[in-house]
Amino acid sequence: MKRALLASVMSVFLAFFMPAGWSADDTSSPVAATDTALASARGQIERKDWVGAASALTVYVKANPGSADGHNLLGYSLRHLKKYDESVSAYRVALKLDPRHKGAHEYIGMAYVEMKMLDKAREHLAALNKICRLSCEEYRDLKKAIESASR
Repeated sequence: MKRALLASVMSVFLAFFMPAGWSADDTSSPVAATDTALASARGQIERKDWVGAASALTVYVKANPGSADGHNLLGYSLRHLKKYDESVSAYRVALKLDPRHKGAHEYIGMAYVEMKMLDKAREHLAALNKICRLSCEEYRDLKKAIESASR
């Protein structure tokens, strides 16, 4: 596991600091490098490599503190590691950066469901209702989770 964590951190480090001419895909702009780092973290999430994703995203959000998506994905990874307080903190940053971030509202709501704080989860369900008027997947998924936890 330490080897996977080291590889994750190194891949993010190389994406940010390796000269453009040395990279495999020749990313010559900082934006492309950060997009690559975020895409790499998303790949780790798809593989359910929560430790690797959380590590990579911690590095990513330090380099990109204004990325609501980065903070949201960090929260998502931390939630899957059952680090709820850290997860909620990351979601709060994402929502401060983008108060209408549907994913962050859904995922912080899910964290509150897992923490048995259904009133807090309902607050984010209400926010999603205002943002997308019952028509978005984020609203439906959070509503279903709250209903299941209420039984």
